Amino acid sequence: MLVTLPFATAAETVRVATYTVELSRKGPGLLLRDILRGEDEQVAAVVGVIARVHPDILLLTGFDVDHGNAALSALADRMAEAGAPYPHRFSLRSNAGMATGLDLDGNGRAGEPRDAQGYGRFAGQGGMAILSRFPVLADEVTDFSALLWKDLPGAHLPEAEGVPFPSEAALALQRLSSTGHWVVPVALPGGGRLHLLAYAATPPVFDGPEDRNGLRSADETALWQRYLDGALGPAPPERDFVILGKVNLDPLDGDGRHAAVRALLSDPRLQDPAPTGEGGALNPTAGHHGAPELDTADWPEPAEGGPGNLRVDYVLPAAGMRVLAAGVHWPSGGLAGEEAAAASRHRLVWADLEPEG
Repeated sequence: MLVTLPFATAAETVRVATYTVELSRKGPGLLLRDILRGEDEQVAAVVGVIARVHPDILLLTGFDVDHGNAALSALADRMAEAGAPYPHRFSLRSNAGMATGLDLDGNGRAGEPRDAQGYGRFAGQGGMAILSRFPVLADEVTDFSALLWKDLPGAHLPEAEGVPFPSEAALALQRLSSTGHWVVPVALPGGGRLHLLAYAATPPVFDGPEDRNGLRSADETALWQRYLDGALGPAPPERDFVILGKVNLDPLDGDGRHAAVRALLSDPRLQDPAPTGEGGALNPTAGHHGAPELDTADWPEPAEGGPGNLRVDYVLPAAGMRVLAAGVHWPSGGLAGEEAAAASRHRLVWADLEPEG
């Protein structure tokens, strides 16, 4: 029997979470197959983790999205069997795996996974999806996923020896979002709404001296501040919103342009609940400067060729919202710790929020 974390039952309190589940397979339909067979240990572990934390609203990243949300619905069925039903499911077409026909990574070849709008062997690989106990107002969603990188105000575009990288033609069609940027309103039981500003940024690595992925990752995070500034067209919500997802940047450690996420964390329109996890606190990475209890990803240590543990997944509510509790589901041991490790290298991040009303 699963032991779940306590969660608020008051109508005005909502547990919001983001989880990079790494439920991605090497071909289309394989994730659906693994979920339906009921024998996949990773799928079972992901279901267990979610059921323990039992968020009201959950953003999944690193999840293979298919046409018709068959895999997402199958996962939701597994969640219902585990005692955590999510009657409302949502996703949009992902930029991951969206073919372009051009060489976008500058290696002289086209048609490879890195030549898609976002890395992917097939359409939707490693995409995003939402599971919710409350209705998702799909007709009112704002989707910035088609925004061209060059059209972001203040964009930092890659160059090599003073020339646009990999080419002007590539930058003319390169979207900013490697997966997607969504503003998703969710109807709350008390009649209010919570706006989810959801995204999953590219890792700031796997490139060359032009730092294409590093620049793109930073601009993917900067998009939300441009949106809150009113610079992207649609008016942003004035209250009751939360930025959440896989930012793929630590404020201090690892690769990437740390200033981008530090700017987000220090934005006065937002607040950082600074969620902590026991497992991260007990397993600090030598040489890192950030507080280990804030880490959300358990990667190999630098001595093993990895970046070490990092804080790369975030839930950042609007400044006016009351945060009752927050945490990183990183148990230090026991069955829960084994389950979390078997599910993903990332840990689920959650916050209990009280909207302004």
